[in-house]
Amino acid sequence: MTTKIDFIGGNTKRCLMAMALPMIAAMFLNMMYNLVDSLWIGNLLGETAYAALTNSTPIILILTSVAMGATNGVSILVSQAVGAKDKKKTESLIASSFCAAAVFSLLVTILLEAFLPGILKALNTPAETYDLAYRYLAIYVLGYLAVYLYLYFTAVLRSFGNSMFQAAAMLVSTILNAILDPVFIHFIGFHGAAVATLLSQVICLLFMLIYLKKKKLFAFKIFAFDWNEVLLLIQKAIPSVIQQSIPAISTTFLTALVSTYSVTAIAAYGVTGKLETILFYPAMALNMVLTTIIGQCVGGKRYDRAKDYLKCALKYGCGLLVILSVFVVGFSKQLSGLFIKSDDVAVIVGTYFFIVSIGYVLNMVTNCCLGALNGMGKPSKSMILMIFYYIAIRMPLAYLLSYLGFGLNGIWAAVLVSHAAASIAAAVTGIINKKPFSMI
Repeated sequence: MTTKIDFIGGNTKRCLMAMALPMIAAMFLNMMYNLVDSLWIGNLLGETAYAALTNSTPIILILTSVAMGATNGVSILVSQAVGAKDKKKTESLIASSFCAAAVFSLLVTILLEAFLPGILKALNTPAETYDLAYRYLAIYVLGYLAVYLYLYFTAVLRSFGNSMFQAAAMLVSTILNAILDPVFIHFIGFHGAAVATLLSQVICLLFMLIYLKKKKLFAFKIFAFDWNEVLLLIQKAIPSVIQQSIPAISTTFLTALVSTYSVTAIAAYGVTGKLETILFYPAMALNMVLTTIIGQCVGGKRYDRAKDYLKCALKYGCGLLVILSVFVVGFSKQLSGLFIKSDDVAVIVGTYFFIVSIGYVLNMVTNCCLGALNGMGKPSKSMILMIFYYIAIRMPLAYLLSYLGFGLNGIWAAVLVSHAAASIAAAVTGIINKKPFSMI
């Protein structure tokens, strides 16, 4: 039960890069994985099928957010135990969290299958897409156990300093999904995409289990289960789940606001969301990586090392975002044409990225600080910052500026202001709360 990377004794830059680069690769592969269904369904089955997939997306995003948030809560506690070299505590956390993960994901699957019709109606799913959306989700939900356990095991692996496997597993899963999608769609139609996704998820989990058995990176001992650890995991998981879910709420609100303008505006906002993943995923990756690394450093009482990792992540993360922002902002109009061939859409997309531009570098600062707070065992602080960032600043300001007649540009300006406010608030919160920030 040894860590793959020595975060406390190793070279800061090399250790950070060894964790961060595979994670960033995994994030981009996840982006490609999510695009596969959209591309095949849109090209093979047409507009109605694509609309049905769009109606299914909010439920899928929420399910994924819950799984990512909950398993990130596991990573916080396990990484601290690993850093403290507390073998008994680590084994207890792994046994307890695995049992909780299996029971929770099964319970969610059963409840969703039972209440899926009501949920789709509550989301105002149009009659012409209802049956397609229901069939797709009914199959997709069956694979939630595999999705949840896969994310659980990747979180545990990150706690031990192993992020490379997540990238490899996502590569395999993405390739499988890309190959299986057109085959199943051809033979059984729209819901064949869900079958292909389900199979790729199950195969990815099996790939993970084989890897864990072969490498023996940690021991799973069911007798180490402890109800007290489950309660502690819940305390850390709930704020992490809320953190992951808030962006989806904000995006839904802004989409509704943008929809009051025109169909062109809605299409353009959809394109910006796809292009923004290029700029958001590196920040999300560093957030998750710092949660693990600083968790180990805090567990080992090495706040000086935590400070070094945070400074290194800010330096290289912001540098990367400057380069990516220049590319996306500079070529946003051309990139928009990959999705929709429309000059009007391209103009709105170009204006959006011109206004927000520096906001993506600020978002990197925010995510690094949030990752550090999570690693220090303070996910509730991160949750409050996310609420401040999206709910208290972005949404009301966007509505106000739109209402006052600033139009779409007012909404885009609200996005920039929220990025700036979040980065300042995250840094100030960190300085007040713990040593890694105060020593910078």
